Amino acid sequence: MENTLGLEIIEVVEQAAIASARWMGKGEKNTADQVAVEAMRERMNRIYMRGRIVIGEGERDDAPMLYIGEQVGICTREDAKDFCNPDELMEIDIAVDPCEGTNLVAYGQNGSMAVLAIAEKGGLFAAPDFYMNKLAAPPLARGHVDINKSATEKP
Repeated sequence: MENTLGLEIIEVVEQAAIASARWMGKGEKNTADQVAVEAMRERMNRIYMRGRIVIGEGERDDAPMLYIGEQVGICTREDAKDFCNPDELMEIDIAVDPCEGTNLVAYGQNGSMAVLAIAEKGGLFAAPDFYMNKLAAPPLARGHVDINKSATEKP
């Protein structure tokens, strides 16, 4: 089940990125964010899990959001009790930013990304009210990149 969850989480991020990419260069940052949020929520709600958003986005600027405390996943629905076995259930905490870099999307620039991190329930620091820098790199980049340095500086 955990392998399946990982693949499904990749699809969640992929769907958010695809949805917002359709608004690339159209000057509509809020729309790009909204469609990414909707795509992310819709896909998460089709996963066999009980998820809880612990780090969301939008609280400060009234942007569309997956809100802190929001429950996502099939097993959060009332009608799911019959097929969600508590002994097999994945309970996870989730940090999201469905469209990090809305201005980048709006103005057709590179660098925007869909962001999602998961951990077992209780495994993520709930930090709702401050901005976190993000760095995405492949495993081979470990030790060669530093979030505090430019792309041309060595760590």
